[in-house]
Amino acid sequence: MQSPEDLKKMLRRCIENAATSTSDFDLNPSVVLPEGRILKPAAVLIAVTENGQLILTKRAAHLKHHPGQIAFAGGRRDDTDRDLTHTALREAEEEIGLNPRSATVLGQLPYHDTITNYSITPIVAIVPSDLTFKPEPGEVEEAFTVPLRHVLTLANYRIEGRHWRGQKRYYYTVPYGPYYIWGATARILRAMAEAVVE
Repeated sequence: MQSPEDLKKMLRRCIENAATSTSDFDLNPSVVLPEGRILKPAAVLIAVTENGQLILTKRAAHLKHHPGQIAFAGGRRDDTDRDLTHTALREAEEEIGLNPRSATVLGQLPYHDTITNYSITPIVAIVPSDLTFKPEPGEVEEAFTVPLRHVLTLANYRIEGRHWRGQKRYYYTVPYGPYYIWGATARILRAMAEAVVE
């Protein structure tokens, strides 16, 4: 197992090497986006514990958007947020009870452009290993961890597809146990995996 310091170094390499933004459309170049499309700013927290576990959430089944999907803690930037790091930490506190003071922010990855017109900035942070999650039942069904090594291994990714608005849409998946990680979450994680330099 890596030491916390080695883990920080690896994550900083990911941040430094992830040079370009990602998109829900990376595998679907034929999708025509509407003119004048405006992206809403948002942020997610890529929280990694000191013993190398990635914290993810399963969204509540009753939500209007993306019910039951696996996601990072995060959401849309509020007017009162100081910056997007503040957005990610605030949302993580609201959704899973993560104390912002317990997070050591290492930096951010390039933004991810979503099909739902959000520009998501992933904020990378190290958090203690002994956290107790407090999922907000209105938004989060479950908070859980996945070994960071699993999502940083390119061989664990697959490309799958389904019909959406009359055409086949392709996306990355990186399943783990009972958790089907796909879409924007998997694409952001794959960008990290591509940026790892051993």
